[in-house]
Amino acid sequence: MAVTDEAIEKIKGMIVSGALRPGDRLPKETELAADLGLSRNSLREAVRALSLIRILDVRQGDGTYVTSLDPQLLLEALSFVVDFHRDDTVLEFLAVRRILEPAATALAATHIEAAQLDELTAQLDDLGPEPSVEELVAADLDFHRGIVRACGNSVLCSLLDGLSGPTTRARIWRGLTQEDAVGRTLREHRAILAALRDGDAEAARSWATVHIASVEQWLRSTL
Repeated sequence: MAVTDEAIEKIKGMIVSGALRPGDRLPKETELAADLGLSRNSLREAVRALSLIRILDVRQGDGTYVTSLDPQLLLEALSFVVDFHRDDTVLEFLAVRRILEPAATALAATHIEAAQLDELTAQLDDLGPEPSVEELVAADLDFHRGIVRACGNSVLCSLLDGLSGPTTRARIWRGLTQEDAVGRTLREHRAILAALRDGDAEAARSWATVHIASVEQWLRSTL
């Protein structure tokens, strides 16, 4: 593994230094191994590892390329890892979301367009006053994703997208057991939208904090 780690670091160094840029094709295996002072086996293992985390793209019969290195692409690995959380760490993921998402919502207040707000409002209207828990959870994910995408920060958007997984089960559980959880969620969504429509960043931040904290508080009391 130490040899493979060295190979990974050398390829990483080429990318970070700009010797290899997004979309570039890597030199032939024999040539690259010789240039980096690596065995072909260690180079192959390094390429395999970097392709798993979307740094490299191995195309059969064509070669190996550096990916776009887009934050959303790179942070897909986070979502994969997050899916392996234990139930007792859900609160920690929610705490991170409570730190990041209100900030993203506040940013969205100064960037979101009227058409985007109209679309989010229409989605809420389509749900009606008594959606099923499953419908609400799906809509909740889309609602927050739509707002975060409007914040203008692709890294923050990708981080929050990756963190949504472990909280989904908590939201479903809450909807099944807590009285008026569905109604409260819909009211909080309306309040967030109103703040965004007013361009009030601090109100948007506050309502997003309340919204996430209410799930966190309920879950803390049940564990």
